[in-house]
Amino acid sequence: MNNAENGIFNVQVFQFLKELTNNNNRAWFQQNKQRYEDIILIPALNFISAVGEKLPEVSTNFTAIPKRIGGSIMRVYRDTRFSKDKTPYKTNIGIQFRHRMAKDVHTPGYYLHIAPDECFIGIGTWHPPSDALLKIREHIVEYPAKWIAARDDKTFRSEFELSGDKLKTAPRGFDKDHELIDDLRWKDFIAVKNIDETEILKDDLTQRTIELFKTTQPYMKFLCDAIGIPF
Repeated sequence: MNNAENGIFNVQVFQFLKELTNNNNRAWFQQNKQRYEDIILIPALNFISAVGEKLPEVSTNFTAIPKRIGGSIMRVYRDTRFSKDKTPYKTNIGIQFRHRMAKDVHTPGYYLHIAPDECFIGIGTWHPPSDALLKIREHIVEYPAKWIAARDDKTFRSEFELSGDKLKTAPRGFDKDHELIDDLRWKDFIAVKNIDETEILKDDLTQRTIELFKTTQPYMKFLCDAIGIPF
């Protein structure tokens, strides 16, 4: 069942997420679980399937898995074990398209975030482990021209902004006077494209997502090359 009127998602998606924010407890969620299925889960799985059909246009090494558990949609249930915030549910939709080698190595990926007043596409690698981060930094030092070409690609940068956390000083083992030290200080290698809520509701969301993914190909290829996996 997909109750979207024009696109895969409809305006009820934002209304439901606002209600969940205001009623983030198990009793309310259990009473509204069928609404969650109809408004959030099933349209999200349909979107994942639709993107999966076109994802090879971007790369054949990334996956779209329309499964309720263990697939491309992130679980609605929060892990509260080590968090001061004990609310049990996420109040956003998170959809990730992971590299086929993601189970074996930490890999770059594609991500769609849907929440009231916060919708965006993110790409790259967020908080990579130290070994992957070192490989990316070393690749930048070894291939500076390739990095600059990927980082500054006009089509890519016309849509996406580089984002993430940075070190305050040079990373250990790297020259603080290196010409690319500002880039080497990144702790995340991600880029973000903010999207208006209305874009999520349009019938061309799938094609628009694929087009945006395509603009990131030079940047994503550089990251994959650095880590030693195929793009």
